[in-house]
Amino acid sequence: MKPNFDPLAQRYPSQRFPLYAGKAMVNCSMPQASAAGLQAILKGGNAFDAAVAAAAVLTVVEPTANGIGADAFMIAWSARDGKLVGLNSSGPAPQAISIDRVLADGRAENGRMPVLGWTPVTVSGAPGAWAAINERYGRLNLSENMAPAVDYARNGYPCNPNLAYFWKRAAARYARENSDGRFDEWFRTFTKGGRTPDYGDVITLPDHADTLEAIGETNARAFYEGDLARAIDKASREAGGYLRYEDLAAFKPRWVDPMRVNYRGFEVCEIPPNGQGIVALMALNILNNFDFPAKDSAETYHRQIEATKIAFADAFATVTDPDDTDFDYTRYLDPAYGEEKARLIGERAEVRTTHTPSDSGTVYLCCADGEGNMVSYIQSNYMGFGSGIVVPGTGIALQNRGADFSLDPNRANALKPGKRTYHTIIPGFLMRDGQPVGPFGVMGGYMQPQGHVQVAMNAIDFHLDPQQALDAPRWKWDRGNDVRVEMKFDAQIARELARRGHSMTMSLEPADFGRGQMIMRLDNGMLVGGTESRTDSNVACL
Repeated sequence: MKPNFDPLAQRYPSQRFPLYAGKAMVNCSMPQASAAGLQAILKGGNAFDAAVAAAAVLTVVEPTANGIGADAFMIAWSARDGKLVGLNSSGPAPQAISIDRVLADGRAENGRMPVLGWTPVTVSGAPGAWAAINERYGRLNLSENMAPAVDYARNGYPCNPNLAYFWKRAAARYARENSDGRFDEWFRTFTKGGRTPDYGDVITLPDHADTLEAIGETNARAFYEGDLARAIDKASREAGGYLRYEDLAAFKPRWVDPMRVNYRGFEVCEIPPNGQGIVALMALNILNNFDFPAKDSAETYHRQIEATKIAFADAFATVTDPDDTDFDYTRYLDPAYGEEKARLIGERAEVRTTHTPSDSGTVYLCCADGEGNMVSYIQSNYMGFGSGIVVPGTGIALQNRGADFSLDPNRANALKPGKRTYHTIIPGFLMRDGQPVGPFGVMGGYMQPQGHVQVAMNAIDFHLDPQQALDAPRWKWDRGNDVRVEMKFDAQIARELARRGHSMTMSLEPADFGRGQMIMRLDNGMLVGGTESRTDSNVACL
């Protein structure tokens, strides 16, 4: 029987408490993913195995925000190596694409890169990330870590409420844009006769199952050098896309050293550019110059918002593929930068940049085990399902990450063959006195560094536990002086921010403010974690 209730009509606010564990904790935006991560640990794996297993499952159980054709990043504390490590698995633009080619082919939309179709498709990095993490740090083989995802795809799982909502919204968008039939494979793969799943419906994705199985059996080589790569190449050529087999075969994830800034005795750590994690570090560097005696005050929020806007303005002007620039991003982490920019913040809101960020969708997860390993991991197709392009017979929904490239050759993030774009997805990590405190992250396009600033300050400045740090009302800067706040945001504070010149809007959509996870390790080695109350997420722990 179909229950006679609407699970999205949450009339009464619920209360979540932080969860404690000693042997393992896996925090994900979908319960099946958390369960898969915990299952990997129970089979003898570690937190890295858990992250790979959970990430693969998320491509199946939350395809509205990520997929096999996604990009991925990771920051992790390796107990074996005794250090913090980073992985950048973002794919470059195809070698066959260029600004001149896009313009000559008539693919630009109002002078900008399109957001749908084959043109914004870049090389997918997620399968390469799974293989790289598994090879360097995992205990189980990749097939074992893919097994739960294969099972869910082949045998089915029930649709959760928020998943149903975003699935239906995506279908409506692709239907409006499908006059040329380019999204027909998306509808074949992700709907039943054009109907999207409702909450409680059982979903199967058989093409995903076969593809994930092949990725596991070949350590992802099938995706970059085998039959899957050839299928992607064929589909791209037939549709007039720019992506080729050679682009896939040349891809390798990159191990990198995380960037960090000291914020009140804690080190807040992010992946360096081409990711936008540096925006969060820049904003915190600025905010280091102020005292924050109270969290819920207009002064606190005003300074947070203005510091974030200043950081975005500098990042939009400079952040891109570091292989394509001589810019020294470490200057943004110098205390002198923070001091200089802090002096720009007065009592009134000011427009810091005319750039208008886009919206998007992402999944974030974090894991920890009893050995001391802690993983902060994120992957995304960018805007929901991504480009809308699905490779026939594979279930591979390709990302539209190239939409953020500029078609102005004078911009730092100008499109070039083989170049990686400014990237929105960012995993975060906290350290103190050279030791790991734990992973945290907030997914959601350009909300992500804003969410990192708010969650980090909630934990560090205002001493909130991981669950409260995530649950606290959020704000989001959109453009100019436009700021959105949640329904639970204090109305009097919102009015005071409006008097300071912020253009305030109250949003009815919880997803506008990102979705996060967080784990912290206590001095006695025990784990405490929180999960996002704004979506279908949960924590699995031992």
